[in-house]
Amino acid sequence: MGGLEALLADAEIQKLKAALAAHRSPDSESDEGVRKAAVALIFRSGADGQPELLFIKRADYPGDPWSGQVAFPGGREEPGDSSLADTAARETREETGIDLSRDGAFIGTLDDLRPRINRLPDVIVRPYVVLLDRCEPLILSQEVALAFWIPLPALKEAASWRETQVLARGIQINTRAFHHEGHIVWGMTERILGQLLELLAQASSSE
Repeated sequence: MGGLEALLADAEIQKLKAALAAHRSPDSESDEGVRKAAVALIFRSGADGQPELLFIKRADYPGDPWSGQVAFPGGREEPGDSSLADTAARETREETGIDLSRDGAFIGTLDDLRPRINRLPDVIVRPYVVLLDRCEPLILSQEVALAFWIPLPALKEAASWRETQVLARGIQINTRAFHHEGHIVWGMTERILGQLLELLAQASSSE
């Protein structure tokens, strides 16, 4: 058993799938004139059978406010996108080579988010949770410096979450962050990841 079949048999993914089905995200469609974007939280079945979540590290580009940060695959909506799910799939394919329209199963969305820092562009980001049925070698675009998978149990380790000083557009700020093997997940990506884990925790506590 592998791929999507293994993920769907995993107890944590079953809880997450049920929680997402019951989750009702606030509607942000009425925010006229605000650019929209989408990211994909992609789970695969790891070598040991544990679900693993994909992260990317964006390449360093002058003028890019998220340059060099750890993120989820995704980007801004384009005129040819039929939906924000299509945006997430297109951006994921461009950045990593993963074809979610062929090999992914979308199981729900988390709440839309906006940047908290006024100096960042005003954009609404919709996070989609996706299960990956297969995992061929990634083909990273020039926008992506590297990609890595983190097992779900590692994401839950309390000791990996702590207040951290990071450099944001030349300014040192203190923020909550997740640490894993030298990688620091903070900002909007940390907020999205926090939403995901909170949903899972609520699902576990209600059993």
